Amino acid sequence: MTFPSLFLFKMIYSLITHPVSLIVDGNLEDHWNTCPKVSSVLSLVRVNSSDDDVAPLRVCPGMRFQVADLLAHLQAAPVSTNDVLLKPYLASWDELIKFLEALGPMVGLISQEIESKTAIIRDLAQKAEKEAEKKIKDRKRKLSFGYTSIRSMIKWELENGLVDFHKQTNSGCRTLLRLHRALLWLQNFLQELGKDASEGERLRSPSDLCKETYQRTLAHHHNWWVRKAAELAFLAMPERPYFYQLVCVETQSEAAVVLNRVVRAIEEVYERNEVTLQEHGMLDLP
Repeated sequence: MTFPSLFLFKMIYSLITHPVSLIVDGNLEDHWNTCPKVSSVLSLVRVNSSDDDVAPLRVCPGMRFQVADLLAHLQAAPVSTNDVLLKPYLASWDELIKFLEALGPMVGLISQEIESKTAIIRDLAQKAEKEAEKKIKDRKRKLSFGYTSIRSMIKWELENGLVDFHKQTNSGCRTLLRLHRALLWLQNFLQELGKDASEGERLRSPSDLCKETYQRTLAHHHNWWVRKAAELAFLAMPERPYFYQLVCVETQSEAAVVLNRVVRAIEEVYERNEVTLQEHGMLDLP
């Protein structure tokens, strides 16, 4: 690594290792952590094609991230007509974390912070379940607690006074909002990555696409220092052939089919959560 590259890396690292959260929350007190390299402002943009025109997704040998697993979790999350199950939603994030980690230490810095967010919700769910178990005398009865779905979590936390609309807390609702914003960025990025080049033009680099989609989504929630740190990190993003390998395809047209399926699944989950958060006035929780 050259001196300028090393300097930029250390500068970004010093920004992102400050002790709270950075890119997801958008504060200078935020932090990312490095991960090893393995081989709203905007509404979602819809993908018009249907799943009828796609081949089954392949499992990629030797890869921690499996796009087939991501898609399975995303498709399992929607329930009823307007809700999202919490377990498959968080499992989807587990796969997206692996995706970010696979992009190298600079881009993968965000994955540690996202993982801490999913851990907060899981810890809250575990504590709530234990409390529910203590209150139930008849162990044969079906246990009922608040962290089954997004809507049940919001209802539970509001009823138990866990949500503060004026100051930061570690509530599941506030944490969900941060994940929700990050999901919009990843949806936009994957959609742009799956697009073919216009006639007579070359495919744009993943680095440029990542920066552009960040600027029109997450950047609106971040201050200047956080935006610059993020944009520097995106410069280290791998080129397109690596993404083909990551989703187990060989060409841009094959990648488009796979990524569009993922984007549609993210879109369904995102829009349900957007409506739910909006209904409860939670799109601007501090």
